[in-house]
Amino acid sequence: MSSNSNSPKPKVACEIAADRVLVGRLAADGQTLEASAAHELAPGSVVPDLVENNLRQRDPVVSAVKEIMSGVAGRTHDVIAVVPDAAVRVVLLEFDTLPSDAEEASGVVRFRMKKSLPFDVDKARVSYHSQKTSEGVRVVAAVALASVVEDYEAVFRDAGFSPGVVIPSMLAALGAAEADRPTLVVKVDAHTTSIAILNGGQLQLFRTLENTRGVTITGEQLAEEVYPSVVFFQDTYHLNLEKIFVAGLADTGSAAPALRSQTGAEVQELVRPSQLGATSGGSVPRWRMAGVVGALVS
Repeated sequence: MSSNSNSPKPKVACEIAADRVLVGRLAADGQTLEASAAHELAPGSVVPDLVENNLRQRDPVVSAVKEIMSGVAGRTHDVIAVVPDAAVRVVLLEFDTLPSDAEEASGVVRFRMKKSLPFDVDKARVSYHSQKTSEGVRVVAAVALASVVEDYEAVFRDAGFSPGVVIPSMLAALGAAEADRPTLVVKVDAHTTSIAILNGGQLQLFRTLENTRGVTITGEQLAEEVYPSVVFFQDTYHLNLEKIFVAGLADTGSAAPALRSQTGAEVQELVRPSQLGATSGGSVPRWRMAGVVGALVS
């Protein structure tokens, strides 16, 4: 959901989550972070939602962004703003064709989503990416109320930074996933469990589920939530998953046996230790950094 798609992608990403703010700066190699930081938020400061005000205690969030960005951003003021998955609806749409004119195509995408949203699409920000398939065109569309996006953008501006790109956390996290083979990516946060399946560089399934257990969800519970999506993918594409990436769990190993028993796939943490290295000084939970890392290394 780019605010200025003509500008180079920022080298700094900052995620506002329900319980904390996380930030990272990309190193010159383009694959690791040279600096990162996190700042916890008081409960109730951010309540991710599609239609309601998300920033319930705005000033503390602005202060947190300003504080951690000042130590990581360096001289840059441009930032990729990563927002909660519960604040954005991501959908996959199938078309026979799309108009070649960008404005006409955007209108077709908006019209297709009109009846499936809990808000007026005319009051929304919509960004989409089209992928050619053997049947036609698959569109990955992200849509959010303009007022919700603008509130998050205003936090960064009030903190002294320019949010050149706004992206939901799970879509950002997919930038860290190598997916040449059928690959499942599962990301857990305080309010949602997001599920994506990629193959050959294409997104073939995307779901965001309500998660009442938060990051305390067990491996067995997570596998149970994921299972219907796995079956749908296998039945639809007649393929088996070969790899699973997990983000958002402090102990990925606790989920690996249950996920492996369902699919037979290799299970590993999405963010590798080498991608953060010693930049955080132990203060940044690596398992929470998938959105920031993925936004930068993609």
